[in-house]
Amino acid sequence: MPKPDKARPASARSTHGVTLFDVAKLAGVAPITVSRVMNQPDQVKESTLLKVRRVIEETGYVRNQIAGSLASNRTRLVAVVVPMLTNPIFADTFQAIAARLAQANYQVLLGISGYQAAQEQELLEVVLSRRPDGIILTGTIHTEVSRKRLRATGVPVVETWDMTDDPIDMLVGFSHETIGQREAQHLLAQGYRDFVLIEVDDPRGMRRSNSFIRQLALRGITPLDRQTFKGLPTLEQGRQGLVNVLPLLQRPPARALDHSQGMTRPLILVCTSDTLAHGVLTEAASRGIAIPDHIAVMGFGDMNFAAHTFPALSTVKINGAYIGQQAAAALLARLKDPNGAQPVAMDVGFTLVDRDSTGPLLDGQ
Repeated sequence: MPKPDKARPASARSTHGVTLFDVAKLAGVAPITVSRVMNQPDQVKESTLLKVRRVIEETGYVRNQIAGSLASNRTRLVAVVVPMLTNPIFADTFQAIAARLAQANYQVLLGISGYQAAQEQELLEVVLSRRPDGIILTGTIHTEVSRKRLRATGVPVVETWDMTDDPIDMLVGFSHETIGQREAQHLLAQGYRDFVLIEVDDPRGMRRSNSFIRQLALRGITPLDRQTFKGLPTLEQGRQGLVNVLPLLQRPPARALDHSQGMTRPLILVCTSDTLAHGVLTEAASRGIAIPDHIAVMGFGDMNFAAHTFPALSTVKINGAYIGQQAAAALLARLKDPNGAQPVAMDVGFTLVDRDSTGPLLDGQ
């Protein structure tokens, strides 16, 4: 299980973080000087400016733009950062979070990171200046500046959709490495031996792919190809992925092993997103390529269309709504009792779903 946050124990985290007065003391200047550095740097000597900015960077201090207008330390605002909303599974997570927080009279501020840690850092700089009561993030991959700022402010943080041994604070997710391993074991057990991976350069998806490849290597198998696209997953990328590997369809299928002697499996395209897999299905249909007879397809996410494609898509099911519910519950428990709430590190697991796109074994020739 993930280890507790060493930099700041859960019991010590609250909405009270590094203040302007802390920065002034560490820099050896008056608080008004720090204020001028933040708001009127042209009125501060260069040496003092550099000294104060160095302390700001080292402590992760973020100025409070609304402190003067608040009668208390609570803003009733929670920031939620997701990679994208066009993916239904992230939308399910966000909606579950928003619904649960609304019941507790909290408003939600939504940010889109686009799977980019640098873009997330810029979002967090703006978000933290508004002093939210809590922050819910997607994933555990952040810039070091973001991690430092989040720990310095002391705002309760829930990371979701991943697992790590070094969480910032609270954690609700699953292991991408375990999914890659189990997915490979599952498909190998079904008799597949010829693999192509289709992915985008999302670091979490690529970790699943890398784990998948490592598991294949234990059986002496290497994927025939690995198609990696940039940006967010699209149907176009899935269609192009199939086009790029069409020559592989001319190969005779690998002979299945173990209990499947005498049977064969076709080439299988393992996609890191149901969106990519849907693109593969679409391109195959346009070319008259039969699924699962000529190729098989596996997705990830079990999006709301996966069971209704033709053929129905085999995939890995993640309960995004449940992740959102548990993340919101963990955050609300911390806000209710900052010093008494137990540390949270919840692995929600996943489910391998077999449908028609991976099909039955074929008779060998």
